Amino acid sequence: MILHVDRLASDVLVVGAGPAGWAVAAGCAERGLDTLLVDPYPQRRWAATYGMWAEECALLPAGSRWVEVGARVVAVTERVLARRYAVLDNESVQAAVGGRGVRVVEGAVAAVAHGPRGNAVALTSGRLLAAAAVVDASGAGRVLSGGPVPGQRVEQTAFGVVIEEQRAEATFMDWRPPPGFDGSTFLYAVPLPNGRTLVEETSLARRPGMTVGELRARLAARGVPLTGEVEWVRFPVDLPPPRARAGVVPFGVAAGLVHPATGYSVAEAFRLAPGVAAAIADALDRSTPDRAVRAARRVVWTPRARVVRGLRRRGLAVLLGLPPDRVAEFFEVFFGLPVELQRRYLGGREDVGGTAAAMARVFAGASPALRGLIVRHAFRPPGVV
Repeated sequence: MILHVDRLASDVLVVGAGPAGWAVAAGCAERGLDTLLVDPYPQRRWAATYGMWAEECALLPAGSRWVEVGARVVAVTERVLARRYAVLDNESVQAAVGGRGVRVVEGAVAAVAHGPRGNAVALTSGRLLAAAAVVDASGAGRVLSGGPVPGQRVEQTAFGVVIEEQRAEATFMDWRPPPGFDGSTFLYAVPLPNGRTLVEETSLARRPGMTVGELRARLAARGVPLTGEVEWVRFPVDLPPPRARAGVVPFGVAAGLVHPATGYSVAEAFRLAPGVAAAIADALDRSTPDRAVRAARRVVWTPRARVVRGLRRRGLAVLLGLPPDRVAEFFEVFFGLPVELQRRYLGGREDVGGTAAAMARVFAGASPALRGLIVRHAFRPPGVV
């Protein structure tokens, strides 16, 4: 490869134009950092449907829109959740983060070279970009953070169709099994910003993930017509934090921010982005690029966040080990917890006490048979999950 040194240098170079990449790039630009964002298709519309709890929408930039509705869960019984649910209007969120002084470079990243004054990022075109700090928000591919994690990962998979009607309520989880199938998947149905509704069959966590054919068959068995626009979801939920690489700050999915119990990461990316940007800006003002990168990494993975991740891994091990006829019972107990404990487990990324308390309450509220399964699977050897 012939490399051409580029005059386009920056304080921060962000790899990846998904929600996490744009969130941290916009945060860096707002802190006055000269920021580049690099992606093969930087203006491509976010195709996935992103959801979060309604109170988390305060993390989004001004100008963002979303659909906010009540939500229900059907496990052993049916209940309306005390928290409201939101589905993002991707176009408005992209517009809100895209107009904040970030310079965009279209291209694919091939490698990064680290030196005492910063980094040189090589594109597959031969172009070479210079930056004091590099943020890898390239998703599960981890372009600059060691590449995809080897081995078979635990995956969340879903297949859905968009129907031409607007529902007034979201079905967050409906664990009643489709006719002729077991209870290992759930129905997810949410209103979209365009006046339609996405209806999906979802496999929450499985190694390997359930096939699209199986999910299609389950959705069809529920009587949902498989016509029109479709959505196919497949991503790992057990990515560990990558090993430190000189000059690079992993962020978003690339940093292992996916919540193993929900598959969510977008709200967490918007929550952490300002802190990452501030850490880089403050350190570059006072010190070296290496210290700026280390400061940003400490924002993403604090000691408390690592402890919570370890607890959540135990919860994921339990989900993987439950037989299909016990899954609904497990979520019946979880969604019967006080809403504050639900909130702390699902969103308290550094809340060691809240996470442990929620797990303890689930165990206390479980039947003897379910308790036995929890004990058996929660304490598997660490390498299992």
